[in-house]
Amino acid sequence: MAHGAESTGEPVLIALTTPARRSLVEGLVRAPRPNDSLPALDADAPDPAVADFLATIVHTDTGFVARTSSGERALAIVAATVAALCGEDIPTALTTPDTNFLIALKPPAVEAFRTVLLAIETDAVDEVTLALKPLASR
Repeated sequence: MAHGAESTGEPVLIALTTPARRSLVEGLVRAPRPNDSLPALDADAPDPAVADFLATIVHTDTGFVARTSSGERALAIVAATVAALCGEDIPTALTTPDTNFLIALKPPAVEAFRTVLLAIETDAVDEVTLALKPLASR
């Protein structure tokens, strides 16, 4: 209100909408991009090496790209990345991904996840996308 102007005392209506919820996995899977400068994780590496990589990368300012041709392993990497962000047991998430927990993540957790795992690169885009489809149900 400008100095000296008088208020009419009537409320101003403002439309508030809920921002669209970002999907945990929509657009996450893509074909390989050679010469990408992002840190890359060989998602098919042994679990201890994957767990070490995830425990470190979630505390950096850069995200990473995971590479696998296995839909099952892609799901495990999603679960393990979330576990790393939440301070949970990464090896357990790799071996037994909790899809119900992943589907129930709140928007801030989904945003945090998507700023860390930037993409899953694969030559089997359809297979990996299909394996992650249960996580897109919300």
